Amino acid sequence: MRDYILKFVDELKYEKNYSDLTVNGYLKDLDLFLEYLNENNIKNFKNVEYQDIRLYINYLYDLKYNNKTISRHISSLRSFFKYLEVNNIIDNNPCTLISNPKLDKKLPKYLNFEDTEKLLNAFDNNNYIGLRNSLILEMLYSTGMRVSEISSLKVKDISLSNKSIRVTGKGNKERIVYFGTCCLNLLNDYLKKSYDKLNKNKCEYLFLSKTGKKINDREIRFIVDDAAKIAGIEIKISPHVLRHTFATHMLTDGADLRSVQELLGHENLSTTQIYTHLTNEKIRNVYLNAHPRARR
Repeated sequence: MRDYILKFVDELKYEKNYSDLTVNGYLKDLDLFLEYLNENNIKNFKNVEYQDIRLYINYLYDLKYNNKTISRHISSLRSFFKYLEVNNIIDNNPCTLISNPKLDKKLPKYLNFEDTEKLLNAFDNNNYIGLRNSLILEMLYSTGMRVSEISSLKVKDISLSNKSIRVTGKGNKERIVYFGTCCLNLLNDYLKKSYDKLNKNKCEYLFLSKTGKKINDREIRFIVDDAAKIAGIEIKISPHVLRHTFATHMLTDGADLRSVQELLGHENLSTTQIYTHLTNEKIRNVYLNAHPRARR
């Protein structure tokens, strides 16, 4: 049975171009499901029924998983059984009527302008590694790119004249993102002063480790952690927080939702709309502080 799971994750990785992190997440979820089936003496995916999925969800609750984690497991199962159905491995899809648990709406964490500036200026740009790190932070904030997109960025994807980058995002979908003069200056400095020192193996990727290999997502997360400590930012942040910060600052300064959706590479506008809660709160505070009768 695990062979089907391995074929499924191979399709995600090699045909749909999902990141290693995403593929490993699917594999981990489906291995837990397979373990559950074996414990319950279900030896064929054809024999899995709707009620089995319901009982498995209850099992996840017994493991004290929260709604967000359970929702992810359900999504993994739904994608997997869809794959089995499309490839005629099963006759009936047991996930058809399964719905995800309702999630509490949490506003995304983001930095204010002052903390953003502190973070972006955390490293010494006179040091070739510091310059690389500063450019990574600047690109995360200036473009709103995902950490996996930053680590996979190639030099050929960048247009210096247009200040734009061709990004291959989730599901192998391409989009164009843009950057400003601050990022351009850092990028030019990096290419002149740091890139040749790092590019020992004639690598095509923009961001390289000290060994000359493509930098990975984990290394970028460490860079963000280090910057936060140097900048004295007390809240726990990640590369994704800079993506949230990009979107929030864009909307706060007047960008329309559709444009931000395109820049972030969100398939659905509803995904981008979470940021309107943040900008609406700012508008509310402006009103309460500015309107004469609101202050009474």
